Amino acid sequence: MRRVVITGIGLITPLGLTTAESWANCLAGVSGIGRITRFSAENYPTQIAGELKGFLPEKYFGPKEVKRFDPAIQYAVAAATDALADARLEITPQRADNIGVIIGSGIGGLSTISETAIALAREGPRAVSPFFIPSAIINMTSGYVAMRTGARGPNYSVVSACASSAHAIADGFHTIARGEADAMIVGGTEAPITELGIAGFCAARAMSHRNDEPTQASRPFDKDRDGFVLSEGAAVLIIEEESFARERGATIYARILSCGMSADAHHVTAPPENGEGAQLAMRRALRFAGLQPEQIDYINAHGTSTQLGDIAETRAIKAVFNSHASSLAISANKSMVGHLLGAAGAAEAAFTILALKEGVIPPTMNLQTPDPECDLDYVPHVLRRKEIHYALSNSFGFGGTNATLCFERHLD
Repeated sequence: MRRVVITGIGLITPLGLTTAESWANCLAGVSGIGRITRFSAENYPTQIAGELKGFLPEKYFGPKEVKRFDPAIQYAVAAATDALADARLEITPQRADNIGVIIGSGIGGLSTISETAIALAREGPRAVSPFFIPSAIINMTSGYVAMRTGARGPNYSVVSACASSAHAIADGFHTIARGEADAMIVGGTEAPITELGIAGFCAARAMSHRNDEPTQASRPFDKDRDGFVLSEGAAVLIIEEESFARERGATIYARILSCGMSADAHHVTAPPENGEGAQLAMRRALRFAGLQPEQIDYINAHGTSTQLGDIAETRAIKAVFNSHASSLAISANKSMVGHLLGAAGAAEAAFTILALKEGVIPPTMNLQTPDPECDLDYVPHVLRRKEIHYALSNSFGFGGTNATLCFERHLD
């Protein structure tokens, strides 16, 4: 198995339109949640979301392209462009066959689907654009990144709800480790803040109703949590085989050691009470990395701010780490950024990687009244300086799909 390192990060989130801005606001405990401005949400039980503020697709696309591609594709291309620039990776004809793209999404082109369905109902089939299918299908997120960059290696998308981009990173990792590519562009994107998206999650009774206090609505592990907050954005990583990265003089953020995957085989949306599937994902990540539980310093939690999910994850951590669980530093970025669905795993992996590199753990915000069932160290309110050698990042999705990524600090 070849060693795999991270050399580039592209983040476009409700916390900022660049990696530096998103990370700085994450460390500062700034919330990216506010009232929905995309449409009138007065008749919806949930009227808040994590919208991108000031995103200009024209920075990355020509005028015609902006009209042709769903926001989910736009966000993916933007984050991938920024990640490649950060990695200073030039995809030359000589390298192109050995560089691939895997960018996942939980829902994909929801805006395009919603708007086209309305146009079809009102005006008939002639109202449907020839770009409807290419704009709506999820694999176009990876396909168009390849068209823009010339990357001709493995190319597809992963669809596994909230674990999509964590699985995309895992697949990219395995592709490089097996020798099928030298570098991979991996991550996730999501653009779900539409009337249909909000209505669907409201009907599922999954989201917070704290409309009068949007910045306090996402509160993982807090006794008064009442659901997650829907967000949009993209996160993309450049990962490379270590000697390939070193030979071209790349700056290395951290190393990917392993990924553990599992299924709950339990329920459409709810995890088992003991977090059995999450346990298995974490145990596998540790085993494949060759690490003992007590070697882990930090866990970036899935931490959605849902009643069942936060308790199940806490119980899973206790079961896997036993007495070491109380020594772990744990934090939940969703308390600030909201839930990016298919992009959440990659965004949280990026925050984990930056935490490793800089020796600082972002806080869990809004943890005012800890749930007695959630009694671990969630780094409340304020960042913590801590040297981290090994860290896990958890991502769990609807349908009971689980992924845990394991990272190691890079030492020059």
